[in-house]
Amino acid sequence: MDVKEVLRKAVEEHASDIFIIAGLPISYRSNNVIIKEEGERLMPPETENYLEQIYELADHRDIDRLLKHGDDDFSFAVQGLSRFRVSAYKQRGALSAVVRVITFDLPKPEDIGIPQNIIDLGLQPKGMVLVTGPAGSGKSTTLACMVDALNRRCAKHIITLEDPIEYLHSHQHGIISQREINVDTENYVTALRASLRQSPDVILLGEMRDYETIGVAMTAAETGHLIISTLHTIGAANTIDRIIDVFPANQQRQIAVQLSMVLQAIVSQQLVPDVNGNVIPAFEIMTVTPAIRNMIRENKVPQIDGVVYSSNREDMISMDSSLLKLYQEGKITKETALVYASNPEMLQKRL
Repeated sequence: MDVKEVLRKAVEEHASDIFIIAGLPISYRSNNVIIKEEGERLMPPETENYLEQIYELADHRDIDRLLKHGDDDFSFAVQGLSRFRVSAYKQRGALSAVVRVITFDLPKPEDIGIPQNIIDLGLQPKGMVLVTGPAGSGKSTTLACMVDALNRRCAKHIITLEDPIEYLHSHQHGIISQREINVDTENYVTALRASLRQSPDVILLGEMRDYETIGVAMTAAETGHLIISTLHTIGAANTIDRIIDVFPANQQRQIAVQLSMVLQAIVSQQLVPDVNGNVIPAFEIMTVTPAIRNMIRENKVPQIDGVVYSSNREDMISMDSSLLKLYQEGKITKETALVYASNPEMLQKRL
């Protein structure tokens, strides 16, 4: 079968992922449910054939990297169809891939449930805004919507450093430079250091992977740039702890002080099943106040979750309040709210 037909079917059926794995028929993930095609299981020669076709579509990318290292990540586009992000790998000696479907058209934030106050966080003049959540929770889409709003409203130079590039932005009111790790530049740290010499106003950093990247990002935020990035954490206190804990013990005090000065907001998100069988996002928003800056500086990070939980401000919403609101609006069931709650006992009382 032609791999283009597989990709086309995934787009038409609004699947988020395609699984090409030996021992299974072609499978799709749609609304967080895996659906297996009718038909025979794929054999290793067939998965290899599919992978070779994908590498052809990706501008004849060299498959040797996958054969040599056993892993390869890249993205490609099929004109008139969609953009795709590929994670190719070996499993049990056979070539396999999971392909994420990324639509060409960036969705409107209101259509996919992203509130305006989250989009507006991208309008901060400087500092650091973090969007966090588990893999596949829609962080990249939220960041892309923030960048799009910024690009349309402000005459700023926005540099995105991504691995791989997902959404393509065109120059609007602002100027946008999109750089792909391993294609346009060597790694995040090199690209981030170089970007500081490229007159940026806003830098989107695909992921803060290690202490070196986080250190350079914080310095960039201190020197008057806005840094927008992601972490695989849930909750504001967890995120702050993760950043500080990445550093050696003798640097953690200094990092906490630095973070207390540059951090502007943390958005945590997760996708939850709605009553129609689709998925919708639930958000926790923590905007950094003077009191929270003191808590970070004075090593009282665990108290931050309590501040967010007890707040009733629009820019300070706990995950459980967000789930409660979705339940009250009839978008999710009571059971769903409790499964995804950070404090199910408290939410049970509120419900």
